[in-house]
Amino acid sequence: MLLENLAAHTTAVEIIVGIVMLAVVLRVGNVVRYIPNDQVGIVEKLWSARGSVKTGFIALAREAGFQPDILRGGIHFFFPFTYRVHRKPLVTIAQGKLGYVFARDGGPLRSAQALASNTPDEDFQDVRAFLARGGQKGPQRKVLREGTYALNLAQFVVLTDNAIYGVGLDDIDQRMMDEMRETIEERSGFVPIIIRDTEDNLGVVTVHDGPSLLSGEIIAPEVGGDGADPALFHENFQEPERFLAAGGRRGRQLQVLVEGTYFINRLFATVDIIPKTIIEIGTVGVVVSYTGPAGDDVSGAAYRHGELVERGHRGVWQQPLLPGKYAFNVFAGQIVAVPTTNFVLKWMSSSTGSHKLDENLSEVTLITKDAFEPALPLSVVVHIDYQKAPQVVQRFGDVKRLVEQTLDPMVSAYFKDIGQGQTLIELLQKRAEIQQRASQEMRAKFLNYSLELQEVLIGTPKPQHNDQTVERILVQLRERQIAVEQVETYKRQGEAAVEERALNEVRSTAEMQTKLTQSAVQVRVLENEGAAALARATKDAETIRVTAQAEADRQRLEGDGEAARIAAVGAANAGAIDAQVRAYGGPEYRLTEQIATRLFEAVAQGHQPVVPQIMVAGDNGGAQNGLVTGLIASLLPTIRDRAAALPAPGPGPAPGPGPGASP
Repeated sequence: MLLENLAAHTTAVEIIVGIVMLAVVLRVGNVVRYIPNDQVGIVEKLWSARGSVKTGFIALAREAGFQPDILRGGIHFFFPFTYRVHRKPLVTIAQGKLGYVFARDGGPLRSAQALASNTPDEDFQDVRAFLARGGQKGPQRKVLREGTYALNLAQFVVLTDNAIYGVGLDDIDQRMMDEMRETIEERSGFVPIIIRDTEDNLGVVTVHDGPSLLSGEIIAPEVGGDGADPALFHENFQEPERFLAAGGRRGRQLQVLVEGTYFINRLFATVDIIPKTIIEIGTVGVVVSYTGPAGDDVSGAAYRHGELVERGHRGVWQQPLLPGKYAFNVFAGQIVAVPTTNFVLKWMSSSTGSHKLDENLSEVTLITKDAFEPALPLSVVVHIDYQKAPQVVQRFGDVKRLVEQTLDPMVSAYFKDIGQGQTLIELLQKRAEIQQRASQEMRAKFLNYSLELQEVLIGTPKPQHNDQTVERILVQLRERQIAVEQVETYKRQGEAAVEERALNEVRSTAEMQTKLTQSAVQVRVLENEGAAALARATKDAETIRVTAQAEADRQRLEGDGEAARIAAVGAANAGAIDAQVRAYGGPEYRLTEQIATRLFEAVAQGHQPVVPQIMVAGDNGGAQNGLVTGLIASLLPTIRDRAAALPAPGPGPAPGPGPGASP
């Protein structure tokens, strides 16, 4: 029983030992290997009756070495102790990323190659096909885009932004891969080139593979463009093989990249991002091309300052670029901006225009006729015809060089000549005349340089180096002008006073206008009333005249009889008076009597003293009649005058005294 149990137990142990030994054999001998579905198996043959690989790195004829075929997911059986299987993950390229491939086996690169060439449909997943088609070792031109790839990592080493996929890399290979990866990172090669439309940039491409440039060329011409075989379109350098097949050469390219996303192998080509060329409004761009075929001169026989060529040729283009935005390769040429609007050049050390063309100009130093040395500031308005801009650039290089090397000495010399013929005061007082003369005379000179002179503006001469002479003359001129202005002011004030008086009269007239109107109306009323009164007076006068005439006629008729009576009475009175006179001793005595009578009446009525205070003596010296005689003597002239004025007595008898008269 015991023996049976021991025999049974021995059999079980042997079975277990056999199983363990079988497992060890399978594991150590690599007889059975399991490959997960997210990995691949790279098979390495440890020995072979055919020996080791004689050439290359991959054992295409089942020699000992890395085999070209890979194992995918599942269980795989091998002859014991013959193969070693390296399990590696699938190569995954993330979206928007690039993967670079390095082939460890294949044909050698040619002398003009920096990268291995590839067929258009190459995906590196079939090693046998890759080598059979003549695949080359080294870094490949074709890159891996987004996706997952089952690659033989013994043949291909893949570099991504976060890992290096490879099998059997020794230290030297690892350092080489690390350096290669650093180079790609420096060129931002694991991400595509993105040029955004909002940034107004462009990409200048430099190709590092392919044949060199031809002699005399500094930039590679554009290839695979319009009109070429569609099979040669290299998709903006994203298809290196097509680019080279179309005749592309290494070096900086004339063709540029504009807005978009480009998956370019940075080991094949690098891209420099630069801004686009913007030609502002008011300027044109004259293109000086460094590349292109030699063109015919189109400037004409009369223009002997250089050649102008058509667009696309080497040299100065005849047609400038108008205002706008251009994807111009600045490494293939130069664009010289030429202003086409009027711009001002200032010969002033303290002022500079926004265009900076006159930043090195300063005032013109003059020597006047009277030996003063003022500094004359100037401003010159210039215009350049946009069609003549290429001629200006061809002749002078750029506008600033034209200003500093040609216009500055020409303008300075002209005004120095002007200053020598004028005194300082004349220079100040004849500024407008000098400006007009300068504009006319210098216009022809500017036309010789394809420029249009619009206007010359002269400033006030300034002293140099703290010289006060010019300032003193200016002060004298100012004082003289102030005196003139004062005289004019006084004159104006006098005129203003006259005008003020007239204004006051007008105002007074306006204020009295109501009264004037009323008085005028009253005058007309009085005139009307006077006319009415005159009419009434005329009627009354006529009535009176008629009445008087009638009364006169009546009195005449009545007076004829009365006159006869009066005449008779008068004659009688005259005779009596005459008799009385003769009785008194003549008319003189009668007159004396009457005067004395009137005198005594006057004395009595006037209350005068009887004895006069002044005695008048007569001729005979008598006292009796001295008073009367003196009075008569003093009154005699008056009496004579009154007697002379009396009317002469008419014919007939002298009238006697009237009724009531004293005898």
